[in-house]
Amino acid sequence: MDLVEVSKALANDTRMDIMCWLREPEKYFRPHKDGKDFSDGVCVNVIKDKTDMSQSTISHYLSSLQRVELVKTVRIGKWTYYQRNDATIRAYLSELQLNL
Repeated sequence: MDLVEVSKALANDTRMDIMCWLREPEKYFRPHKDGKDFSDGVCVNVIKDKTDMSQSTISHYLSSLQRVELVKTVRIGKWTYYQRNDATIRAYLSELQLNL
């Protein structure tokens, strides 16, 4: 794990907010329009609506988080759903403790 790269991915208020919101999606996000629950994650459009940012910006942010494996994706039809990768988060925190 590259601590610097993971830290860079988290070094943005909105990306950090997204990671916090994904911890409890039912609490922070509106329901999916199709009535789907959050078991597969949160649709990128729902995340975009919460942040009030453009689709391209949110996609870029989520791509940054995915590249360092902080989020996992599930593709269902034309939609991509995101959820936290808690295993990577735990490993990152553990590595950080060991190296500081």
